[in-house]
Amino acid sequence: MSQTSQRTAALSADEKRALLAQLLRKTVSGAQSFYPLSDNQQGIWFLCQFVPESSLYNVCFAARIRSDVNAPALRRAFQALVDRHPSLRTTVAVRSGKPVQQIHQHLNVHFEAIDASTWGADELQTRLAEETQRPFDLERGPVLRVSLFTCSAQEHILVLVVHHIVVDFWSLAVILNELGVLYAAEQAGRPAALPPLELQYTDFIRWQSELLASAEGERLWAYWKKQLAGPLPVLELPTDRPRPPIQMFHGAQHEFTVQDDLARSLKALARAEGTTLYVALLAAFEVLLYYHSGQDDILVASPMVGRSRAEFEGIVGFFANPVVLRANLSGNPTFQGFLDRVRQTVLAALEHQDYPTLRLVQRLRPPRDLSRSPLCQVMFALDKPHRLAEQAAPALALGESGIRMHTGGLVLESLPLERRAAALDLVLLIIETAESFSASIRYNSDLFDAATIIRMAEHFEILLQHVVTQPNAELSALKETLAEGDRQQLAMTRKEYRIANLLKLNTVKRKPVSRSQLSGNSSTTGRT
Repeated sequence: MSQTSQRTAALSADEKRALLAQLLRKTVSGAQSFYPLSDNQQGIWFLCQFVPESSLYNVCFAARIRSDVNAPALRRAFQALVDRHPSLRTTVAVRSGKPVQQIHQHLNVHFEAIDASTWGADELQTRLAEETQRPFDLERGPVLRVSLFTCSAQEHILVLVVHHIVVDFWSLAVILNELGVLYAAEQAGRPAALPPLELQYTDFIRWQSELLASAEGERLWAYWKKQLAGPLPVLELPTDRPRPPIQMFHGAQHEFTVQDDLARSLKALARAEGTTLYVALLAAFEVLLYYHSGQDDILVASPMVGRSRAEFEGIVGFFANPVVLRANLSGNPTFQGFLDRVRQTVLAALEHQDYPTLRLVQRLRPPRDLSRSPLCQVMFALDKPHRLAEQAAPALALGESGIRMHTGGLVLESLPLERRAAALDLVLLIIETAESFSASIRYNSDLFDAATIIRMAEHFEILLQHVVTQPNAELSALKETLAEGDRQQLAMTRKEYRIANLLKLNTVKRKPVSRSQLSGNSSTTGRT
């Protein structure tokens, strides 16, 4: 941990508020254009002031390219992306006491071509980690970094790192699609066939501001105020270590795959129940949290696309809004019954998704605890192809292994990247492909060991297997199924422990081993 981060972590709540007030008193000068941040952008900016040297909001993409690459053409393609999308040439400053985004008329793309032909595998992996975990300076920029590591004439690694304050997951798909069009055009020396953008992200912010100030904004607020009324539950998952007094966002990741037959069965169950795959997976995840916490009132964040108007679909920006979904598991319903509750909750949330979550936090004013995020400590997200992206784009952007995408004459092969930051206690991300699901659990490594998360992933798969075969089972029965699996696992662990102790005891009592035994002339050698 850096000295700056250590000093920030040691601050009391009052000292942090004083530091923030001092930051807001900064002023900037210049003739550039300044625009307000969206509500959710403000949330990211405020948090970045407290962890300025963290890679928490680095959105990373890496791909291996096993062919020739025209590096100058690729650089020009990325420059065209920066020229086309104002969000990619944005920095954040403080003006008149408020954070604002400064859109530069022109900004040279940060593109590095790096000769890695003499590096070993370890050095390459180290350099990739350094690049993806290097923090951004939002005030100075840039907010986009591109690196092309050349291992040989026929092998390159493309790394794209963008700050989350200017992109969301949908934006990554836009960037990947347009990169292919622009690179092909640069290769051929002709103009790119991309339609002009009629709107930009600042138009969305203005639209959102006008919406929230209208009667429609009050209607949205009234829904969320009712939905989140009363004492809000704080999810208390059993952790491997006590929760630190101040959240430091250290994280790790565990990836797993839901097998094809189980994925198909779950899709069939969703269709039979008149709902979507998203609702079915969300319901299963909430049952998993119910099992591990013992709580029947649970809040789960889930990002909505946030692009209510078709005009916003092709814009790069931070539109996603992590709405708060409240799960009611009381009364021991069947999974089918609970699924219907979740379906109704999701439908209502979709109808009211345009109300930004940060504004909810500001108006609800939940008790502030510096050791955890406000409102929600867990998140669920399902990503699947949309019409702006190839089917491979979402899984490729997530870093799922073995995914390929053809774009602009290049074949991009996904390269997983290590993640060392986590904004929440637990995040379950699922990528839907044609037949199966690729899943990832990102978790706070200050709280959980890897073994705990692996076991939780196993629980999730077991739970899915049972709900597709017994959707009318009560939640108590599903809990008992998982508990029985845990008891069997515990019994097996204890058995292995006893065997290990017996082996250790025998080793202590055993006579010195002769040279003939060491050479294999003993009936016990193979058995041991």
